[in-house]
Amino acid sequence: MDLRARINAALKQAMKDKNATRLSTLRLINAAIKDREIALRGEEGETSLDESDVLAILGKMVKQRQESVRAYEEGGRLDLAAAEQEEIEVIQDFLPRQLGPSEIDQAIDAAIAELGADSIRDMGRVMGALKSKYTGQMDFGTVGPKVKDRLG
Repeated sequence: MDLRARINAALKQAMKDKNATRLSTLRLINAAIKDREIALRGEEGETSLDESDVLAILGKMVKQRQESVRAYEEGGRLDLAAAEQEEIEVIQDFLPRQLGPSEIDQAIDAAIAELGADSIRDMGRVMGALKSKYTGQMDFGTVGPKVKDRLG
């Protein structure tokens, strides 16, 4: 079952279970996917998103909520931080398992070796290879500096 079908099945199940938090989060996911499809339709005339596009959207949604959790905690709004954390957990149900630090290092080393990258000019190619292979499994904001250190 592809990712979008899993999300829609979970949405129907949340309706049956009357789970309001899960239902609203799943609706937000569907809205984000549809927004991206509409944007693509305007740009390229193409409307279908593939699995990696949906994973990228989900990853972005998790990152936004993690930032909100930090902001709410700093502001002393633990109730809002807890609500954001619940949304993160729902979204992460649809993301692949996150790689650990040692697995990320191994993936970077493998990509560099596979591409024969030896200078900072190859960083874009290495990041592209990692994104195509590990979308949703690692935070590319933290991976970028590691790749830069290895190539620089």
